[in-house]
Amino acid sequence: MYKIFLLIGLLSVLKTTAQILPEQDRATLVNEILKDKFENLLPGIMDRKEVDMWVVISREYNEDPVLRTMLPATWLNARRRTILVFYRNKEANSLERLAVARYEVGESIEGAWNPEEQPEQWEALIDIIEKRDPQRIALNFSKDYGLADGLVKTDSEEFIDHLPAVYKDRLVSAEDLAIGWIETRSEMEMEIYPELVKITKEIIREAFSERVITPGETTTEDVVWWMRQKVTDLGLETWFHPTVSIQRDEEALEDHISAFSSNKERKLIYPGDLLQCDFGITYLRLNTDCQQMAYVLKPGETEAPDYLKKAFEKGNRLQDILTGNFETGRTGNQILLGSLNQAKEEGLRPMIYTHPLGLYGHSAGTTIGMWDSQEGVPGSGEYPLNENTVYAIELNTSVFLEEWDQDVRIMLEEAGFWGEDGFEYVNTRQTELLVISAK
Repeated sequence: MYKIFLLIGLLSVLKTTAQILPEQDRATLVNEILKDKFENLLPGIMDRKEVDMWVVISREYNEDPVLRTMLPATWLNARRRTILVFYRNKEANSLERLAVARYEVGESIEGAWNPEEQPEQWEALIDIIEKRDPQRIALNFSKDYGLADGLVKTDSEEFIDHLPAVYKDRLVSAEDLAIGWIETRSEMEMEIYPELVKITKEIIREAFSERVITPGETTTEDVVWWMRQKVTDLGLETWFHPTVSIQRDEEALEDHISAFSSNKERKLIYPGDLLQCDFGITYLRLNTDCQQMAYVLKPGETEAPDYLKKAFEKGNRLQDILTGNFETGRTGNQILLGSLNQAKEEGLRPMIYTHPLGLYGHSAGTTIGMWDSQEGVPGSGEYPLNENTVYAIELNTSVFLEEWDQDVRIMLEEAGFWGEDGFEYVNTRQTELLVISAK
């Protein structure tokens, strides 16, 4: 009962103040979320995929990406060889969560190996399999998803060498299981996700302000490293190195390869510049990924010029078109092509490269375009959109400005949730350019 009240208290703090929790409280919350997902999420995923046993095998410092999401908060890595076994008995409506590991794997997974009684770890695993006689044994190998392809060659070969012949024909890919586990957000996760996005945007707003930027003195790299340091000072992590880029009227728009490069040129920021950042944090095992834009005011200006405001509106319109094409069961490629066609019919010049977001920054789920794959993405783009998933709504549209006599690129990225009630942004979206005044 104490844990329940503590958990309610932690969620309440996050929802009301966006306070970043101390490490011990984070661990408590992470473990409770994990327990909830094991109990209320995983059985349904295994039933839908018609798998009654899932075996996840990994070794220390070479962790399977799925296993990393299943370890308790006090386990930062696997220990020695760690084997997790999930056995679903649908008739009994039970899910056994077993660890064939030298050490206890938290409170949510039961230890199932005593090395003093059974020295051979592989034989202990085979005993578990034979006693339960599963009809489909899923292993983490996948052609299209690296996150579902975590079973390494050595472990695969040793497991198959020890597995009795009768079970070898029952081995199947756990790709759909792994994707379902990684992509699906629980109610508890969606209680805290808006606060992660809020923290991310608060950092961006401060970075894109006169508190950080002095036009004519501050460089894009200064802002990038300020953001990195801010995240560290808050006790958080960045999941990728941020970027800050500039578009300005006397410089031609850079090509897409340069625009998407992480090696941005160090540039001084001046009045009249249009800034854009790409930035994300990791907190409570969830990730954010956000792109926002700002304008540096010229002397005498109090707001961005109307022509930039109108250009920015076209970016919002492309977001609306894309999310309006979301439909459960449609593939990422279908959503992509439908959205691009609609946007072009409206006179936009779109590019869409939206990806799943959650336990990883570029997470598992359907891929809705890549910047260099606008005709569709083989493999992951053929996977269907499912409910209770979060996506980084990442895209851009090019807009010709007569005032600059050239194109600008409105590049945006926001976290969005797709559920049974449709689409919603996890914590609003940017609808106006941020403005930075001279000091």
